[in-house]
Amino acid sequence: MTLEIGFVLVVILVAIVLFATEKLRVDVIAILVLLTLALSGIVSTDEAFSGFASPAVITVWAVYIVSAGLFKTGVADILGKSIARLAGDSEPRLVAMIMLTCGTMSAFMNNIGAVAILLPAVMGIARQARIPVSRLLIPLAFSSLMGGNMTLIGTPPNVLASSMLADRGLANFSFFDYTPTGMIVFLVGVAYMVLIGRHLLPRRETLEKVSLTNLREYISEVRIPLDSPLVGKTLSQSQLGAVYDLSVLSILRSDKVKVLPIPDVRIRAEDLLTIEGTIENLLKAKEELGILIESERKLDLTNRLDDQDNHIFEATISPRASVVGKTLREILFRDQYGFTALAIWRHNEVITDRLRDVRLRFGDTLLLQGSRRRIGALQESGDFLVLEPVEIEERRKHKMYVALGISALVLLLATFGGFSIATAMLIGAIGMVLTGCLTMDEAYQSIVWRSVFLIAGMLPLGIAMENTGTARFLAEQIVLLMGDFGPLAVLAGIMIFAGLITEPMSNAAATVLMVPISIDIAIGMGASPQAFVLATVIGASTSFLTPVGHQANVLVMGPGGYRFFDYTRVGLWLNIIIIAVSILIIPIFWPLF
Repeated sequence: MTLEIGFVLVVILVAIVLFATEKLRVDVIAILVLLTLALSGIVSTDEAFSGFASPAVITVWAVYIVSAGLFKTGVADILGKSIARLAGDSEPRLVAMIMLTCGTMSAFMNNIGAVAILLPAVMGIARQARIPVSRLLIPLAFSSLMGGNMTLIGTPPNVLASSMLADRGLANFSFFDYTPTGMIVFLVGVAYMVLIGRHLLPRRETLEKVSLTNLREYISEVRIPLDSPLVGKTLSQSQLGAVYDLSVLSILRSDKVKVLPIPDVRIRAEDLLTIEGTIENLLKAKEELGILIESERKLDLTNRLDDQDNHIFEATISPRASVVGKTLREILFRDQYGFTALAIWRHNEVITDRLRDVRLRFGDTLLLQGSRRRIGALQESGDFLVLEPVEIEERRKHKMYVALGISALVLLLATFGGFSIATAMLIGAIGMVLTGCLTMDEAYQSIVWRSVFLIAGMLPLGIAMENTGTARFLAEQIVLLMGDFGPLAVLAGIMIFAGLITEPMSNAAATVLMVPISIDIAIGMGASPQAFVLATVIGASTSFLTPVGHQANVLVMGPGGYRFFDYTRVGLWLNIIIIAVSILIIPIFWPLF
């Protein structure tokens, strides 16, 4: 082992540790890997920054834009209604329909986008059918990962793998080359979830039900006496939130008129305020502001907080959110959106204390209360995904068929028109803007730049592995370990290794790391590189063991009320079945020799 190989191995090991510990964002880690390789001279300057001009990266961000066009034109509403109509209230049929719909969508758009589009619809279907949403959301996430394996653009690893084959001068994959194996794996996965996997899913209450029970000790009613200094002040001037950390949830006037607790509403004498906050802060406000605590009144949270004007609902952090790492206080959440946060669900923990100072994370689910009329604006912000169907603006609905037509055009250009996938997707992206399916600002906002920089930053690692012989060195070690058991055992070993390192990293980063190794293994054995690369992609894209293996898993964790090992209990057997099926069918469509 040369010094250069040792250096690259250290870079890989440190990157995996950083990915696993989540001390830094994944895109920051990728840029650090890029800089380390460039500054050390392992890759040239042109090679270090080649990822940003890579057709694979262009394809990925163009897919995000095309997906956003489908989202903005109301595809979610149509799909949600179709699922509910076809499946009724039968849990097995619902699981099958949700998975078939999401998997098919994921084959032609970004898989995290497919989950984001269907998540509100599935939440609504679960309420309507009176089925715990925890029985439906893991199947939704898993189906997006499996469905992504059916076409070239279904998931970034597919695009990356094809691009890396071409860079090595080998035959790459066309648009539907993934379809035969991907479709079989997907259908087997659906069958498993319907027949076996759904019985392993938990039954959990929603955040709303859990939180309303917990909130009873945090919510009180107070009356404003004539001599209170609050009389005549607006809510924002009252400093109830800034100084006393109290949130006003509703206002009932002496004439029984309900008033929305917006920042500029003025407090009147004898107003009855429903307030959320700790007893310590409430007593402090009582002493300093002269408010009267109505301790003898029986408080009905459901009727008081959720009525014709006010609404209690759930929203989760969007995959492209800019609020991650910030607090509700820092983003002026109530002033900006007009909603009060009642609770945050994070990793099966309900947070109700000092919500304004809790730093938001991707995967958090917020229980919010406020005017129904402002929910659409919250959804349109791009930072939050409302977990119930939201009416799409009428001006976008009539663009639905335009968006679908553009998507079909992309497919035709890439399959029969002789266009590269990057060119076809870029045509689709600009087509969405020119036809008014979304604005240019919305196009920029739809791109998950974290994923783009992750891929562009990690691609030089693949170049470094090839230039230094690291890929060949690791390939030799895997063959030494598994080679005596035959080529199918090596194929299975690649899938297992790719699947395991995907959990702490990401499927894109795992693909960049594993594809050079797979190609060198195949060449060393005199086998088909395409078969081994395909096994790598399937292994890297089917992350079922933990919620952190893929963003789709994280996105449904909060809304479903899942715990960490819920994914392992359901996903372990699915991983084993997919590996077994893959090593049987890959040689049929892509002969090893």
